[in-house]
Amino acid sequence: MKIKIVDTTLRDGEQAAGLVFSKEEKVTIAKALDQVGVFAIEAGTPAMGIEEQSTLKAIADAGLSARVIAWNRAVKQDILASVNCGFSFIHISVPVSDLHLHYKLKTTREAVLQQLVDSVAYARSFGCRISVGTEDSSRADEDFFLQVSDAAARMGAEYIRYSDTVGCMEPLQTYEVMQRLITSCALPIEIHVHNDFGLATANTIAAIQAGVEMASVTVGGIGERAGNAALEQVVYVLTKLYGHETGVDRNLLPDLTRLVAQACHSEENQLCQK
Repeated sequence: MKIKIVDTTLRDGEQAAGLVFSKEEKVTIAKALDQVGVFAIEAGTPAMGIEEQSTLKAIADAGLSARVIAWNRAVKQDILASVNCGFSFIHISVPVSDLHLHYKLKTTREAVLQQLVDSVAYARSFGCRISVGTEDSSRADEDFFLQVSDAAARMGAEYIRYSDTVGCMEPLQTYEVMQRLITSCALPIEIHVHNDFGLATANTIAAIQAGVEMASVTVGGIGERAGNAALEQVVYVLTKLYGHETGVDRNLLPDLTRLVAQACHSEENQLCQK
């Protein structure tokens, strides 16, 4: 299979404790990711503010071959900020577990579905292409995940992200869940997992073996809490052990890994971590 690698080093990766990339570092990393050959680069969240918007405009204007994506909540102000930064690929994320709906946001399934429909319609009114993310999917009702997928598909979204937000899945479970969902899901699935139990790479591979064709990763596995699936590990396992294609040039991965590691240990980040 040809697996599409979606790198979120600049968005989810930067959520690692004490980590802040400078504008120059982000643009340099984005260009290096593009050179390596990832399918898409999740560049960041324009709604975070003016400084982030300046950086994201520079990335959007860099003429990269990879798809460059802005991350958004299902909020019109977020989407407008992304459009104003020059993004034509918009990711819109909604919570899907009842835990998140009831206790975190104090909302309902019906309200979230309507919010998603309205947000996708708003983004598409600007001519944007859309992917949809489902937060805390691994603790959500599978039928509701499929309802979200159906609604997103009707509105013109291109794929949907299944997120193991708290890193609670294990490989056999991941394989079984993905096998079930793929047969009923109205959209292609992207797998996005966290590494709380050290299983992010294994869970990503299990999802792909079940038929998923898009993998969300970060360089070095950096990210919030214990991190994400590591780009280099996922690519090497897929290509060397399973014979899949990824479009990623493995010869360039060591340089990319060093570049991100240097940025993580820059003087500015050492001060943040103190």
